[in-house]
Order: sequence, then structure tokens, then C-alpha cells
Amino acid sequence: MSKVASGIVSSQKEPLLTPELLSQLERLELVSRKIFRGRMKGERRSKRKGQSVEFADFRNYVAGDDLRFIDWNMYARLDKLFLKLFMEEEDLHFYALIDGSSSMEFGDPSKFHYAKQLAAALGYIGLCRADRVKVEMLDSSPTSSAPVLRGKGNLWRMLQYLDGLQAGNNCTLAEAVKSFSLRNSGKGILVLITDLMDKSGYESALRYLVARNLDVYLIHVLSQPEIDPDINGDLRLLDCEDGDVAEISVSQRLIDRYRQTLARYIEEAREFCARRGIVYMMTSTERPVDRLVSRYLRQRGLVR
Repeated sequence: MSKVASGIVSSQKEPLLTPELLSQLERLELVSRKIFRGRMKGERRSKRKGQSVEFADFRNYVAGDDLRFIDWNMYARLDKLFLKLFMEEEDLHFYALIDGSSSMEFGDPSKFHYAKQLAAALGYIGLCRADRVKVEMLDSSPTSSAPVLRGKGNLWRMLQYLDGLQAGNNCTLAEAVKSFSLRNSGKGILVLITDLMDKSGYESALRYLVARNLDVYLIHVLSQPEIDPDINGDLRLLDCEDGDVAEISVSQRLIDRYRQTLARYIEEAREFCARRGIVYMMTSTERPVDRLVSRYLRQRGLVR
């Protein structure tokens, strides 16, 4: 069995990427809403005008422009100076950040496993288009970093890294995102996959990413029992991250209040993101990853 084929098998009950899903993903492409300057020539067409071989457009000459790109034929006809612009091929940095806190272990499949599946799917799309791909679990350690990968041949390395990840890192979202921002300087697309369950809030973490001028997408992952709980009676709840205990008596009235609170929380997160140019999307772990990527993320403009 080849390395790529063997890498598809996850240590979880469900594989991260099936051969059928890989075939679908190869036809897709990650799309940036912004214009970035790459370090190497890649396989994608940039919106930025450069100096490659394919003509794109004209613009008026401005003092200080390179005289080599003046169109003298246009000058002879119109007696005005115009500069020739060209389309440039450039690479794209793609980051997928996975929340590895203990709350992500909840559900069947767990939110953490779902996040790894989604990160693997998006990462593979980037690898197929020769983008610079970095899939990483959030960690506040300054030495914690995943490899930057490029090309389809590195699929097995990405899956091997993901298979080795385990949830249970309970640093705050802000600490982990700040650590990531200090260690990574590339511009491009960043997808943050998290359940947003952080008592210190998510606002500071998202502000760090906005300050980096990245094209940010927030995928808010919840399990179906969190969206629509089916519980009743007297319960003793234990916070899996800080050990806090709460005793409650579950009634239909309490369930209704919970649903209202959750809906308000989701709407506040969506509005917070919208005001800062972040694309927000909430999804259940019951939604298949292939449908999430090919339909919903295509509608949001992340893939095409």
C-alpha cells in the first residue's frame, strides 16, 4: 500500500478522508477574497497585476513607474502615457487551525474528529493547487508548530500529523491564537475550527487574526445534542475544562431558555464576525464534511 493510501486511515472509527471524498476535493480550489503577495510562483492566478507574460490591462503612467512598461504605440496614437499591466501567478498560504480544548471531545463523532476531517479536506484542496498548507492544533506553546506542506505528495504527512493530535489542551483561545500569530507571518486564508466554548471569550482571539490582515473564516462546530439537547430530570454538570460543578433540574422551560440563549450566542458571534470581515458559519457534526465543503463553503466563497 502506498504512503498516501495508508495515510487516509485514521485511528478513529471513521477515516479522515475517504477515496471518494479525495476524488471530489481534487476538482475544487481555495479562493481568497483579498490580494496577497506570494513568495514563490504558484499555480493560481492572482488578482494582483505583476510583470509576467500575460497582458491584463492598462493604467495611466505615474511619475516613478518603470519606463520599460510604457506602451509607446498607445502614446503615438493618443499622445498619453499608459503603463501595461500583466497577470501574475502566485502562491497562497492556507492555514487551518483546530481547537484542541477538552470540550471538543464531546459528541459521536466528536467535534474534534469532525474538525480534523474538515481541516484535512480543506488542506488537501490546497495541496492539489500547490498552495502552502499548514494544518495545526491551537496551542499556546511557542515551540508548537506543524510543518508547512506543498503538493499532493504531502497528503500522507498532513494526515499523519492529524492522526497524532489529541484534544485536551485547555489554554484559552486568545493565548493559542496569539502564539500562532507570532510564529506565522504568511498572508492568505485562515480557517479557525472551534466550538467557541471559552469562558474568557472569543473576541480577543478573532481580533488577533483580523490584525494580521488574513482572509479569515470561522467554522463554529457543535454536536447535535448541544444544539437540541434531549435530557430531563435532576443532573449534576461538570465542566470538562476547569472542573466547575453545577446542579440543575431540567424542565421544558429550562430547555427552551437554553435554546434561546444558544441562538442569541450564535447570532452575536455572527454579527461580531460580520463587522470585522470574518466569514462565520455554524455547523453540526451531523452534516457530512463533503456536503459542508462542496455546498455550504462554496456558497460562502471559500472554495470553487
